[in-house]
Amino acid sequence: MDSERKVAIVTGASRGIGAALVGAYRGLGYAVTAAARSLESSTDPQVLSVPGDLAQPGMGARVVDAAMERFGRVDTLVNNAGLFVAKPFTEYTDEDYESVMRINVRGAFEATRSAIAAMLAGGRGGHVVSVSTSLVDSADARVTGGLASLSKGALNGLTKSLAIEYATRGVRVNAVALGVIRSSMHPTDPGGTMAALHPVNRMGEVEDVVRAILYLEQAPFVTGEISHVDGGQSAGH
Repeated sequence: MDSERKVAIVTGASRGIGAALVGAYRGLGYAVTAAARSLESSTDPQVLSVPGDLAQPGMGARVVDAAMERFGRVDTLVNNAGLFVAKPFTEYTDEDYESVMRINVRGAFEATRSAIAAMLAGGRGGHVVSVSTSLVDSADARVTGGLASLSKGALNGLTKSLAIEYATRGVRVNAVALGVIRSSMHPTDPGGTMAALHPVNRMGEVEDVVRAILYLEQAPFVTGEISHVDGGQSAGH
């Protein structure tokens, strides 16, 4: 165990943004604890894979405990695990609500609580980044995502609250609010519908998100920021 090597935790790390962030933080020289519901063990000794569902009570703490046991410290937490269900609001079911809120809110709450406790105990401070959506403050009639706004709006509020609560204790807290990112949910956009949601007329790419998070990681004077990575969506149409 190299106690001087910084350690990042990335949730939702099995694919897309999360998987890219694992590689990006390794590129910065961090050891990484990667968490997701389905995750294979890594051949890289500096990557610890922790399979499990962040929606389940206690899983957030278990991920942080695993990072501490393996690497001895936690410097960064990226709350990337999330669920988006697009429906007209009156068609959401109680099951939809439970599924979205458990992963988007409870999972992030538990991981953040344990990660900040570990950061404070280590005396080195740290950084929490949560993945949010521009729909929170830039609603769009073409996108029916009320549960996304409800759950990710909670993370935006928590981001600002924790940034102030821990500002003098070395823990920074930020978020990235995303537009539509090309992913397994939206691998292509043949009619240009997704691109048209953004003033720049294209979908975002995973690398756009990674660059934004790495900027926040390396910006020590930035905290409490909701950084919009949305092709101008939040600025207006």
